[in-house]
Amino acid sequence: MTDDGSTHRGTPGEVFGTFLKLGLTSFGGPIAHLGYFRDELVTRRRWIDEAGYADLVALCQFLPGPASSQVGFALGLMRAGPLGALAAWTAFTLPSALLLVAFAYGAALLDGPIAQGALHGLKLVAVAIVAQAVLGMARSLTPDRERAAIAVAAVAILAVAGGAAGQVGAIIAGALAGLWLCRGATKTSVDHAFPGSRRLGAMLLALCGALLLALPVLSSLDPAIALFDAFYRAGALVFGGGHVVLPLLEAETVARGWVTPDQFLAGYGATQAVPGPLFTFAAYLGAVSGPGPNGLAGAAIALVAIFLPGMLLLTGALPFWNQLRRWPQAQAGMRGANAAVVGILGAALYDPVFTSAVLAPLDFALALAGFVALVAWKCPPWAVVLALGIAGALLGAVQA
Repeated sequence: MTDDGSTHRGTPGEVFGTFLKLGLTSFGGPIAHLGYFRDELVTRRRWIDEAGYADLVALCQFLPGPASSQVGFALGLMRAGPLGALAAWTAFTLPSALLLVAFAYGAALLDGPIAQGALHGLKLVAVAIVAQAVLGMARSLTPDRERAAIAVAAVAILAVAGGAAGQVGAIIAGALAGLWLCRGATKTSVDHAFPGSRRLGAMLLALCGALLLALPVLSSLDPAIALFDAFYRAGALVFGGGHVVLPLLEAETVARGWVTPDQFLAGYGATQAVPGPLFTFAAYLGAVSGPGPNGLAGAAIALVAIFLPGMLLLTGALPFWNQLRRWPQAQAGMRGANAAVVGILGAALYDPVFTSAVLAPLDFALALAGFVALVAWKCPPWAVVLALGIAGALLGAVQA
């Protein structure tokens, strides 16, 4: 980044290579993905500053869709324009989508104690990654007692009202508190230019809404449109992404008789074993869908449809967001929202990341070793992923 806040321009190829590595190594769900992104793109590559990254995370938490994929899409857009955004989405999504389609064809089965042990090791990686992200973001975004208090309040809000509604409520409360408590703080983030005008943004927002209204009407014309409609609606109506989308997907596929309950659960289990966004579960469901189109065509339709509304909303909102955050009042509110994001990450570090992974003292020791390797030894995340995956597999073999 230059001194005036402008971003060094990259190439779509650079973006693709960077996000392909992330797509191959980012285990642990959307909160962990944000930790991987921060380590690679904020700390190592310096594509964006810490506060600007937190602003972007807060925006994506507000919008429906897969939050971590939206953050990656926006960073690709900032780095190399529309082709960079497409490269970021493709590279981050493709590895897990291909693995899940292969699983749908029966080419990949995750079963037995060794495979389950390796999967558990990857969950422990997520503990280390998220803990590192919380520590780093807390240092930058909660440097005073006011913002530290906002972060703690966000944790308290999520303890009472969990899920996506609690996350959005915590960010809103943090922004309102920031208007009161953070007015005297200095500016924490430079402006970042995203391609696109406000007119184009308004058109994309209108297109997103028009598709949501028109697709159900058109779905009776062709089975492919019906499949696209089902997954588009699931992607458009879920906040926070990740596991929140599962009930919608179950209603759109199992309840319609397109996918059996056993197929749905088997695919969900496989999704936990692959890196990348949980929304790629749609590729598996499209591949095994009963009426057709299915196979590769069904997987492609479902995958594009579930991601499309979130990307349209994000691209449409970015021009307005970038101008809004130049206002002093908006900057104060965003500082409060950023502190709330730290609290959200801290709450997620405990539940579900820690509670679902650390089941015994040895699990805690492995997660702590991964955290120390990342923070003190500065090991790359992929090496920690590999080490804890192997450790988990060995433990699974010994305990079998």
